[in-house]
Amino acid sequence: MNVLTDNFALYGEGFLGTVELTVYASLLALALGFLMASFRVAPVASLRVFGTVWVTVLRNTPLTLLFFAVLLGLPRFGLVLPFQAFAVLALGCYTSAFICEALRSGINTVPRGQGEAARSLGMTFSQTLSVIVLPQAFRSVIPPVGSTLIALAKNSAIAGAFSVTELLGTYKTLSELGYNIIWTFVWIAVGYLIITLAISALFNLLERTWGVAR
Repeated sequence: MNVLTDNFALYGEGFLGTVELTVYASLLALALGFLMASFRVAPVASLRVFGTVWVTVLRNTPLTLLFFAVLLGLPRFGLVLPFQAFAVLALGCYTSAFICEALRSGINTVPRGQGEAARSLGMTFSQTLSVIVLPQAFRSVIPPVGSTLIALAKNSAIAGAFSVTELLGTYKTLSELGYNIIWTFVWIAVGYLIITLAISALFNLLERTWGVAR
């Protein structure tokens, strides 16, 4: 226990850093995921192509490589932000591709006739998607979206290698101070477990409230 009690402030700082990364990157991933899912089913060919390219490139790019591209590449083009903002951008964009595909699978479960009925009433594509299709699609994809965000929380550990304050990065300091490496990682694992269980509990609640009854 002394590993935790002697370094509670350090663990707390890393824990809060991981929570912040997870929350901000999740919000970005959900926003971009909704947008790209809309592009994937849009009647405009150029939007469908853009959405397809976005998903294909990001899903097939290693996350570590994306971190290098964002944190080291963007400053060369004049975009200078705090490392945490770059980490949120990398995590959010990467995860948005998986959110997009989860939502698109949900959109495909909505009967085509509902969209046709909405258009026959004079609703535009945007209105049909936002009012009729996406609310129903989201109800059916709550579990996979929750699993994707849990994966995001664990993927945030990569940010520690790029000078971003997060939970896994605490092991470097504790190792230099001579603490037992096994117990150092045990308490790090407990921190990640708390975060992932919290996300799981939230999405279980959402599923019970809004999920599709089976």
